[in-house]
Parts: sequence; structure tokens; C-alpha cells
Amino acid sequence: MSSIEPVPANPLRMRVPVSSPVITAAAKQYVAAAMESGWVSSGGPAVALFEQRFSAYLGVKHAVASSSGTTALHLAMLALDIGPGDEIIVPDFTMFSPVAAVLYTGARPVLVDCEPDTFNIDVGRVAAAITSRTRAVLPVHLYGHSVDMDPLLDLASSAGISVIEDAAEAHGSRYKGQPCGAMGDIGCFSFYGNKIITTGEGGMLVTNDDAIAHRARELRNMAHASGQRFLHEAVGYSYRMGNLQAACGVGQLESIDAFLKHKKWMASEYQRALARHAELRLPITHPNCDNSFWMYAVLLHPDCLLSRDEFRAGLDERGVETREFFKSTGSQPIFRSRVGLQGPFPVSEDIARRGLYLPSGLGITQEQIGIVCDAIADVLSQARMHGGV
Repeated sequence: MSSIEPVPANPLRMRVPVSSPVITAAAKQYVAAAMESGWVSSGGPAVALFEQRFSAYLGVKHAVASSSGTTALHLAMLALDIGPGDEIIVPDFTMFSPVAAVLYTGARPVLVDCEPDTFNIDVGRVAAAITSRTRAVLPVHLYGHSVDMDPLLDLASSAGISVIEDAAEAHGSRYKGQPCGAMGDIGCFSFYGNKIITTGEGGMLVTNDDAIAHRARELRNMAHASGQRFLHEAVGYSYRMGNLQAACGVGQLESIDAFLKHKKWMASEYQRALARHAELRLPITHPNCDNSFWMYAVLLHPDCLLSRDEFRAGLDERGVETREFFKSTGSQPIFRSRVGLQGPFPVSEDIARRGLYLPSGLGITQEQIGIVCDAIADVLSQARMHGGV
């Protein structure tokens, strides 16, 4: 029996939150300096500095800051002139943001099932989804593990379609030594509060293509004509990042190596403590990948006596907050009403029912990991003893 006493399931009283950010002293100093300067809007110098340092970190030519990861994805498609009549291949198992970005353009998302081990798009199924209308494929590097990029890039090249990487969850992740987000035609990042590099809200588009970067910069700032402010020859968007957010990003980026080290330590601690539980399938990392472990994502074994939701409820009672996996995109009501029925996607639908991620924020401590692991052991022990809940 665990020594952790059950507590009421009240989010305000959670002892171990699913994600707690770390805002570094450097980030606070940069933000304070930006506030003192009076530059709080997107016209401030921290925006360009953040873009420069982020592009240098990834080894790409251009970085274009935006208001969110979703707006970065939308800008990516707009810069490629994607619109009605076009098709974009996206994974069925993903946060809905990339699908929403496709829908913003009027293009049609075409779903592909995922791999059962990494949860990423099954590259072997992509070729069958390509049609004469396909303009791009949008791989999403889920939970910090890279998509198998070489065969996908080869396929896209032979088919004459673009690759837009969604690396929102893969800051610092690598594939054969290459940074996630820097391998396709365009890469997109999120700096939401639970990301490894956070600015609270914010995103970034990266590319080596001069024309794409130029177009994205125009469109994120209402598409003012060159040299003639308030003259508009295209429909632009208010997708700018503010100077305060960018200042925070500059400071946070200085600690990315330490952040990634902490994430790997967290994953090793969970692996060591949880490997004995046959009811759990722990994260894997392919040999050619460097996993940043944005979130420590686990699956309940199909024969587990508890459902995923029962397991989560048991942890919640013991003061441990978790999150369920994303839902299958093909099952989303808005997708079915806007796009129609696609699928079935048996792998995606299965892991969406069985998956959850454990507390994984940068602020997690040794003590908190111990609480989580004790709670898991207690919940599973009680299930074995009583044959379920």
C-alpha cells in the first residue's frame, strides 16, 4: 500500500501537476529590460533577436516569429499558396491544430494512420494517400520523438510535394543528428506554456527558402505593401509575436541544453521505476532518434484490468494530474461535418483510448516523480487485488 494518502480530485490542490514551466532568471531579465525600454509590441528588438538565435540554434536560414504554433502552420500553408482544391496529408493521431490550419486555407486534410510504437505518422502509408491534388505532407513529431524523415522526404521529393514539419512538441529532438523542424521545406514550432521553450503563447516558422520567409513575414503583419504602410494588396493576418514574449524566448533559449538534460533525466527515472509494471507500455526511442521527451507518454496494456480513464481517476485521487492522449482526428465531430468520413484508423483509434501522459514539466522534481510512481504502483496493486475498480 502506498504511503501517499488519497486527496480530493481538485485541480487547485494537485500535488503533482501534469506540466509546470520553469522561467529562468535570464528570461526574467530580458523581459524586464524589454518593459523598461517601452517596447512591448512586435516592433521591439527582442523579436528579431529571438528569430536570429532560434534560426542559429536549428542551423536554418530564416525564422519568423508568430503568435502561436497554429498560426505558424497557417502561415506556412499560405506562403506555399495552398488553398481550396488542394489536399494536405496529415496524421490522424495529432493535436487538432495542424488539421485546423489546413481547414483555415480551404484545403482538404487527408488523414493517415500512425505507427503503434512512436505514435507518429506511418510513413509507409503516405504514398497511398497522395493524389494529383496533394500539395504537401505535414508530419507531426509527437511527444518529442521524430518522424522517420528520410523515407518521407524521399517520397515527397519524388511526388513533387512540400514537407511542412510540425515540431511543436519536439524542441531539441533530432533525427540522425538533424534537428526536428529543420529537415522539411518549412518547420513550425509552438512556445505554449507547456513546451520546452515557452513564451507563454507564441510560435515560429523556420525555413531555408527566402521567398517563403518573405511571404510569411508579410502575411503575419496584415500584408502591408512594401514601403507603403496601410496599402494592402493581399489579405494579411495579425499573427505577430510581441516583444515581451520574444524577450522571454531569448532568455529561455539560453537554457535549452539544461532543459533537455532534465527531460532525459526525468524519462530515465520513470523508466527505472515503472519498467516492472506489465500493465504499462513505456515510451520507446528508435536508434536513429534523439528523443526530447516533451511528455512521458504511456499506454495501458490491452489486458489491463483498468480502462485508461479509470487509471487516470485513480491517480487523480492520489494527487497526480495526467492528460489523456489526443483523440483520433477522423472521429472529431467538426472534421466529419466539414470534411466527411475518413478511415477507419485502427492504430490511432486504439492508442487514443489507451494512452495518457504523466507529469512531465520542466519543474518536475525527484520527489514528485516518486509520488507519481508510488501512486501508479498503488492504483495497479489495488486493481490486481480487487480485479478492477
